[in-house]
Amino acid sequence: MEYQYPSSYSVSSSSHSNHHQQGSTTKSLSSSQRSLISVPSLNHHHLHTPNPSVYHHCLTTLKGHTSYISSLTLSGKFLYTGSSDREIRSWNRIPENSSTDNSNNNNNNSTVLAGKGAVKSLVIQSNKLFSAHQDNKIRVWKISNNDDDHHHQKYTHVATLPTLGDRASKILIPKNKVQIRRHKKCTWVHHVDTVSALALSKDGALLYSVSWDRTLKIWKTKDFTCLESLANAHDDAINAVAVSYDGCVYTGSADKRIKVWKKFAGEKKHTLIETLEKHNSGVNALALSSDENVLYSGACDRAILVWEKEGDDGKMGVVGALRGHTMSILCLSVAADLVCSGSADKTIRVWRGSVDAHEYSCLAVLEGHRGSIKCISAVVDHCNNTNTWSQSEALSFLVYSGGLDCHIKVWQILVPAI
Repeated sequence: MEYQYPSSYSVSSSSHSNHHQQGSTTKSLSSSQRSLISVPSLNHHHLHTPNPSVYHHCLTTLKGHTSYISSLTLSGKFLYTGSSDREIRSWNRIPENSSTDNSNNNNNNSTVLAGKGAVKSLVIQSNKLFSAHQDNKIRVWKISNNDDDHHHQKYTHVATLPTLGDRASKILIPKNKVQIRRHKKCTWVHHVDTVSALALSKDGALLYSVSWDRTLKIWKTKDFTCLESLANAHDDAINAVAVSYDGCVYTGSADKRIKVWKKFAGEKKHTLIETLEKHNSGVNALALSSDENVLYSGACDRAILVWEKEGDDGKMGVVGALRGHTMSILCLSVAADLVCSGSADKTIRVWRGSVDAHEYSCLAVLEGHRGSIKCISAVVDHCNNTNTWSQSEALSFLVYSGGLDCHIKVWQILVPAI
């Protein structure tokens, strides 16, 4: 049955097709739209030629999901993945005898089913896992080790947001209700469409959620109450959210815009402080640099825009674009000075650059997935014991990627030390 959109907001063609993500690539996320021409490339000398001094290979392919991988996150020695058929799995990242074992540890995982439709986002806070779902809900799980097998984990369902108590406390007051359809109202704590992404404040006290219903909501992780809802935060579906140490919240939308929000001391609500407009198609992914002075955004226009804080007021300005992908950018991840991008062109590109010099190069193109790359996470490999290069010669990174081919791949990248 086709989704009936709330009468209180309009839906463009790009967000409409987002609602029908199946096992194949959807037009709104993967179509090769006109590339930006007004923003200069930062990687023009290395557009299609990876750095030959960078060594990379696929360590293993994790199989077990029977539908496409829609989300993943890392925490400690575990990898957590969500799929389009409501399945959440955890995988042991570090086999007992080797940090880079090439064997397939497919059976080394725990599974739970939740909600309906895709698991769109996963974040970890202490021993709690927050999952965002296509059925408009956020679910909270307590994670504990299996007493009999420490390689497996147990999931205990703790809450579904909004909680019953949160809804009950709001329902009796008329001003807490909003119109979502012509003859239907609900309290403002509800998301009324797919919850597309989650992010945590740096102290873990707050959870930020964005949705295709165009709202940004803020939740307390201690008691799961909804503190704030920014209605009509964008003109179309919101696809991505990132939060910085200084409390700035970045949201990326199908309306082509990135908005920056902040809650100032003494204020009760977040305020829009900036709108970033350079993409010419829907924004799908956001990531902050390690020092959080740079914001990377990926969109259907095939470009990764690089935004930097400028001047004393800290406003963001675009300094250029990273080009090389032939289709939409669907996901981004940053580890140290590397930027990893996943695309509907079935490849992952690894970028490294000098922020001061405004020059980036494509170090590697990772090929092996047979479908669009939907989610990605990169980390420094502190346990590297490869004999290819010595630790003094190279830095090791691990990249985890999930795609429409239903597989998770683990890649190792060895980058010459600067």
